[in-house]
Amino acid sequence: MKPAAVDYVRAESVAHTLALLSDVDGARVIAGGQSLVTMMNLRLARPTLLVDVTALPELARTFDDVDSVVLGTLVRQRTLETDPLLTHRLPFAADAVRHTGHVAIRNRGTLGGALAHADPSGELPLVAVVSGATIHLEFQRGRREVAAEDFFLSYYMADIEPDELLTWVRMPTQSPGQGWGFTEHVQRHGEYGIADAGALMTTDAKGRVTSVRAGLLHAADRPLLVREPADVIGENPSSEAWASVARSWVRSAEPAEDPDYIRAVAADALATSLTLAYRRAQEEQL
Repeated sequence: MKPAAVDYVRAESVAHTLALLSDVDGARVIAGGQSLVTMMNLRLARPTLLVDVTALPELARTFDDVDSVVLGTLVRQRTLETDPLLTHRLPFAADAVRHTGHVAIRNRGTLGGALAHADPSGELPLVAVVSGATIHLEFQRGRREVAAEDFFLSYYMADIEPDELLTWVRMPTQSPGQGWGFTEHVQRHGEYGIADAGALMTTDAKGRVTSVRAGLLHAADRPLLVREPADVIGENPSSEAWASVARSWVRSAEPAEDPDYIRAVAADALATSLTLAYRRAQEEQL
């Protein structure tokens, strides 16, 4: 199928974009178009106006702060995967985004587009939630911030109003002693995964877990943040222990179909991610 007829404007500035979003009912922002165009082709999205923001280079910048990186909404997914600064400061994001489609898709797809699309199977929404990122939104009357774990509401629904533009994402960088793990179980690379999981973890000099954040994809109507990390704080879990913990943690998953199978695959993905994060955290201590 092809999309329905739609008007198109190439935005000249952020202010111009916000004015169009405020004045035109049914206006939608387009950048990479890797998600929106597909939905338009299927007639699942019927915008009246496409506001192209790709000519706004200020939104493609990155700023390296003390304990975080501020990323513009137009930062390409491929940049997250290959930029030396970002792969060093945000290795969890770089690892996860490699599982997003194929290189051609990542060359076009943007960080802001992936987050605003709110696909519960999207790697970058999971990274944002597990990392504790902050989403910055602007509108004509001002601006606001939303924690990533509160931003994703349900299937393809995010806490962003029609007249708002996602402009920046503040992503906490990985601290010394923090390890990460991301695992995808998929039938064929580039397709949607069956179950994905990611984890960030810190340990002390004796290998005891001091903090952990973990999440699941394909397990609910949004990226699912694990809520029971206290189970392992102060412990030195083995791979077998992580597998047992993962089976416990995925009980809160609510997959849309075949729940027993998805929970089993998700538990394996989560156990692998936790084991990887724990091992890398210990290596950071050396």
